[in-house]
Amino acid sequence: MIDLAELGMDSVRQENVTRILDSAEKLFRHYGYSKTTVADIARDLGMSTANIYRFFASKVEIHQAICGRMLQQSYQIVVDASRLQASASDRLRYYVQEQYKMTVEAMLDEQKVHEMIVVAIERDWHVIEKHIDSVHDVIAEIIRQGIEAGEFFEQDPVVASRCFGAATVNLCHPQMVAQCLTKENRASPDDLIEFAIRALKK
Repeated sequence: MIDLAELGMDSVRQENVTRILDSAEKLFRHYGYSKTTVADIARDLGMSTANIYRFFASKVEIHQAICGRMLQQSYQIVVDASRLQASASDRLRYYVQEQYKMTVEAMLDEQKVHEMIVVAIERDWHVIEKHIDSVHDVIAEIIRQGIEAGEFFEQDPVVASRCFGAATVNLCHPQMVAQCLTKENRASPDDLIEFAIRALKK
């Protein structure tokens, strides 16, 4: 039998977790990760610091949870791309274009956000690696379908997925996007995407 009281407690807990993460992300974006304290988050929410620690053991845990949400948004883009009623090429094109757009708008729009992402990459690389593997799995399936449809030449879709990811990493990796954004001697996003897709075709 389902315990309705327990379900209610879970709902309240999730609501508090979401509020804490929303507040923390807002403050990280405004003041920067290093300058924001747990006390700042508690003050913004009108609750005690001790109450924050009921849900998160440290600021590091809060930061990890926020980055986890960002990675989930990124993963959802490739999942959405895989479900499009379109050719494999168009699905790959959609994925990289949307990923690049999200990286520029959500992660690099403010320097403070960039700082938060850099900290995550340096501290939680194993989490980032797991995310990359998950994305590559979806891309490999898109490529496999493209091979079956005769759109791409016969090849190992897993290897092809990794190569496609490496070829377009400048458009997906926050630090690389930041470095290349204002460089005039770099390939444009569209040119890079088309180059990577052409490499898969017969």
